Amino acid sequence: MHHFFTDESHIGDKYITITGNDVNHIKNVLRMKQGEELLISNGVDKDYYCKIEDISEDEVKAEILNIDEDGSELDAEFYLFQCLPKGDKMELIIQKAVELGVKEIIPVSSKRAIVKLDDKKAVSKVKRWNSISESAAKQSKRIIIPSVKEPMSFKEAVKYSECLDMSIIPYEHYRDMKETRQVIDKIQPGMKVGIFIGPEGGFDESEVLMAVEAGIERVSLGRRILRTETAGMTILSVLMFKMER
Repeated sequence: MHHFFTDESHIGDKYITITGNDVNHIKNVLRMKQGEELLISNGVDKDYYCKIEDISEDEVKAEILNIDEDGSELDAEFYLFQCLPKGDKMELIIQKAVELGVKEIIPVSSKRAIVKLDDKKAVSKVKRWNSISESAAKQSKRIIIPSVKEPMSFKEAVKYSECLDMSIIPYEHYRDMKETRQVIDKIQPGMKVGIFIGPEGGFDESEVLMAVEAGIERVSLGRRILRTETAGMTILSVLMFKMER
């Protein structure tokens, strides 16, 4: 079933309207017809199972068949602080993080990150990254579209994480799996949790020290060294399994 998002203002008691680029996608790309069913999310807390009533040039009108308020979201919110990787790896990371249930993705410029974005490039990249997030949210039947924020410095990211209930930082030189399990066990439904993932060269020791001094807890992902695009998926997979109802 094809999945779309619409604003609350377009949702009525019996019908929902879809406008914008999705109209062209429904009409000319998917070639959907009157009577076909689709899933529409309000981007907040509800899924609507609908049937197409009418397709015009500017909007798609869909009849509401059923409302699901349980949805597919996890019982905790995860914020991925991803240090900027090389090439197109960030696109893959965003896609998979959204599939795994992340709430928000914060690109981070760290000491060992090779990629440096100026303001002009950052605007273009963030727009592209949010488009990837939306596509992944549709594919994975998320109720929300996780946002990708403007890039931050590591110091700014640590400061930003202070509003969360707790944060963790996987670090390749930390090998205490017993302590790691205890840290993971602290994460409970309803919590907001930050996850800091380093770039290809890993975190600088001064960054780890800054994080620990701010109350961010070190964890281990095992005895093997994981690539930056693997590390975030690994810890998010563990947390997704833990938080699934």
